[in-house]
Amino acid sequence: FLLEKESISLGTSASFKRAVEAIKNNKTTSLGILDEYLETFIQNLERFRLTKIVGEIDDAVIQNIDEFLPYRNELIHLFIIISQYAPNDEYIQKLHRFFERLIPYMHRPQDVTSYREWDFDNFRFIIHELFLYAISVLLKYERFNQTALLLDQRYYMPNNIEYARDAMVTFVEFHKPMKSLLYRNQRLSLNRLSMRADLLTQRCNATGIELRHLMQADFVLFIRAELDSVNSYRWWPETLLYLGHYHGSFEIFSRAISKKYFDKVKCLLNINTPSDLDNLFKSYADNSRRLPRWDFDSFSPSMLLGYEQLTKQP
Repeated sequence: FLLEKESISLGTSASFKRAVEAIKNNKTTSLGILDEYLETFIQNLERFRLTKIVGEIDDAVIQNIDEFLPYRNELIHLFIIISQYAPNDEYIQKLHRFFERLIPYMHRPQDVTSYREWDFDNFRFIIHELFLYAISVLLKYERFNQTALLLDQRYYMPNNIEYARDAMVTFVEFHKPMKSLLYRNQRLSLNRLSMRADLLTQRCNATGIELRHLMQADFVLFIRAELDSVNSYRWWPETLLYLGHYHGSFEIFSRAISKKYFDKVKCLLNINTPSDLDNLFKSYADNSRRLPRWDFDSFSPSMLLGYEQLTKQP
């Protein structure tokens, strides 16, 4: 064991416990304590940066995200606590700024001149997974207005200004391609349709969030991005590869057979009536817009939305 590599610590355990206790007990200092935890997390995430890699890059990425698992679970628990005890805009705004400040980790640091694109793949997986869980948790607890805040508001990327790009980006920024996993699939002849989807599904055990919650969040993010059509980038719904023989709509859309419930969830897609989806569905039907596909597998947005049944009841 003397030859084993020392595990990476974010040093967040104490501040995490204080934040959870403060939020649960509705302490007047809870927002400040939450700030302390999130700030420690953001600063110390640098400890997970891949440097001086020995061996294959894909092995290093897999090991790195495995080591991050306790801290991912920590944050999932925090998302659940906020959803249960403090589902208000102030706390969601803290999460928005938290994710905003994670974005630079997915890109080249300013002081780095020599790099490969996949040098940041561990962060691309970690941050994408965290955002997906944040949305999954909020949807599970039916915090639709709070979810919409994370989807409506853009995220500030000051480094974009240097390249004459828009400094404000949409949530689609949280999904970036990972070449290291494509390389791993080829190097080991694994013949997997999506190693990223494999990892996401394998890692959802014992989180309190089931795969169906992840898939529901992935689908909401996909459809919202499709409807916004702000740029050429799309949200690739990784986990929908595992829909299998899923014959029906996701829970929140099944419940939206009630007009009263639909009026609660429509903010997620930024629509007013089900007919606002018609043009999108027509674009899929005439192939002017193509659905994500894994070999011969795809999915039906209208079915997963329960489109024909929306608002059928009061």
